[in-house]
Amino acid sequence: ATVDLIMDAGIPVVAGNCEKQLAAGALDCGCGFESGTTCDLLSAGWYAHANSEVSEDHRNFMEQCADIILFSQSGKKFAAIHGGVTDIARFIWSASTVEVFAEEVDALRALVGEVDVVIAGHSGIAFQRQVGGVTWVNAGAVGMPEHDGRPETRFVVLQDGAAKIKELTYNAAAAQVAMQAAGLTQGYDRALLSGYWPSEDVLPQALRLPSLAKG
Repeated sequence: ATVDLIMDAGIPVVAGNCEKQLAAGALDCGCGFESGTTCDLLSAGWYAHANSEVSEDHRNFMEQCADIILFSQSGKKFAAIHGGVTDIARFIWSASTVEVFAEEVDALRALVGEVDVVIAGHSGIAFQRQVGGVTWVNAGAVGMPEHDGRPETRFVVLQDGAAKIKELTYNAAAAQVAMQAAGLTQGYDRALLSGYWPSEDVLPQALRLPSLAKG
């Protein structure tokens, strides 16, 4: 239903690893999880559900989604990507090293020239960071909480050339019921209300929580 709404809206969409994999009829999400980790094992369930639900029209739409979208606002040049330029499924965090950001910005400049702001995602936790004259903005995940014990999710609004991270409050309990009814009980259903991800495997140590924080 979400894909139908986006297709009907006619808005530009940046391809993520899931869109690439679904378009190709692949059997896994290509998220970049280390093989055998909890995140890797949990992904098999939700990706199989998505793979069974999307239509051929959906896959054709995903196949033509852009890897990079460029636009300007208030005199600034923006580039929207998914994870990274060097790897669509690269996890880039607020705690990532300067070298990681520099590598990605250099790779982006090699493709599209100078940019002022990069809008990215994939890792699921919203943040902004200034690196080498470029503002890197992770828009978070509008469908999942930020592993902070609260059900609110995040999104970004651009206004006057600046990115503002916003919170979304929604009926998380109803969403959880819908996930469970669809058999999506790998742990992400519980995360909608608890605000904690089912696994920290993918998180850098600096962003992991003390065990007592989960109660």
